[in-house]
Amino acid sequence: MDDVRLVLADEAVGRALEYLQLVNRLWPFARRYWFDALAGVALVVGIVEAVLSQDVDNGPHGPLWFDVLAVLGMILPLFARRRFPFGAPVATAIVAAATSFVDEELIPHDAVPFLTAVATFALFGLLRDRNQAIGGLGIGIGVTAIVAHNDPSGSASGFAFVSLVFAIVWTIAFALGRKFQEADAARERLARAERERAERARFAVAEERTRIARELHDVVGHSVSVMTVQAAAARRLLRPHQDKEREALLVVEQTGREALAEMRRMVGVLRRPDEAPALAPQPSLQSLDQLIANARHAGLAVDLRVEGEPVPLPPGIDTSAYRLVQEGLTNVAEHARASRAEVVVRYAAHELELTISDDGVWLGNGEGNGYGLVGMRERVSVYGGELEAGPLAGGGYRLRARLPLS
Repeated sequence: MDDVRLVLADEAVGRALEYLQLVNRLWPFARRYWFDALAGVALVVGIVEAVLSQDVDNGPHGPLWFDVLAVLGMILPLFARRRFPFGAPVATAIVAAATSFVDEELIPHDAVPFLTAVATFALFGLLRDRNQAIGGLGIGIGVTAIVAHNDPSGSASGFAFVSLVFAIVWTIAFALGRKFQEADAARERLARAERERAERARFAVAEERTRIARELHDVVGHSVSVMTVQAAAARRLLRPHQDKEREALLVVEQTGREALAEMRRMVGVLRRPDEAPALAPQPSLQSLDQLIANARHAGLAVDLRVEGEPVPLPPGIDTSAYRLVQEGLTNVAEHARASRAEVVVRYAAHELELTISDDGVWLGNGEGNGYGLVGMRERVSVYGGELEAGPLAGGGYRLRARLPLS
């Protein structure tokens, strides 16, 4: 029995999931076309009502073909409301007014024309253009007056009551329309802000990649220059009979000079026109004391701790490590109300770990989406490292980067 119950329960859950999936697929379609579906039902019911109520007391008295065409003429324009938001309900109103001159009993005494009039006033109220919405209200009240005037059993009190109902419907739709417009404007602002944020992030990434390329040029250019000078010096120390060795070293020297020239041209393209060439040596962790002294001078108490045995670092990683600490302290100064920060440099066997933490209250969302962090992630990714950034459980913020040394 237990197995049977489990099988039945599984089948019930499966059917429920299928039903939910069907609802999820049909819901967008239903949200878009529910009004059209109701208008289609009203069209069929209106025609049937016009046919069955012919020559009944206080009912339409035809001719029948005209009443059928009148129902079609009042409802069909509503299907074109998306393309003609103002013209479609106006066409319905004009047909209703014209109908009352031929069959004055059709509109006042049938339910479908009345509901069509309610829908028409609602469409007028939902118009985005305020002037058109107010003009639609005036057209609707005018048509209501014409229909009431042509109705043999109409009265001033009946006209006033119906007009009040229509005005309430229009007012509710008008208020909803303004709310819908505000929601659409808010969604548009959000989408525009998201596009601008993505564009700024792409620009920040491009800027940081260009900066990294310039720094790598200085690092690699220095190494290539040393190789070229050493090759030239070794070539001059060769004995006269060492022609093959001299030729090989000459090739190394010429290749190095050509590589340097190509790198200078490349960096010339990357450098902005108003940016002068960087003549100072690229910073490294050896300059960390000066960086922290500058932060302290700016009013931020910073503690520096070095763990492990310092080892010589590749020039590119050395410069990137310095830039990571520099950007981390800059973020603390600009985005957090911090009184103290700590920088930890840990040398491990195969990696360099940098940690910058503070005790501040961060003004952002704490998810690490700032453009400074975008640049840091670019630097870390160049060397296949990892970057973690986020708020601490007890308060404050921590940035941790790992750079592999292999």
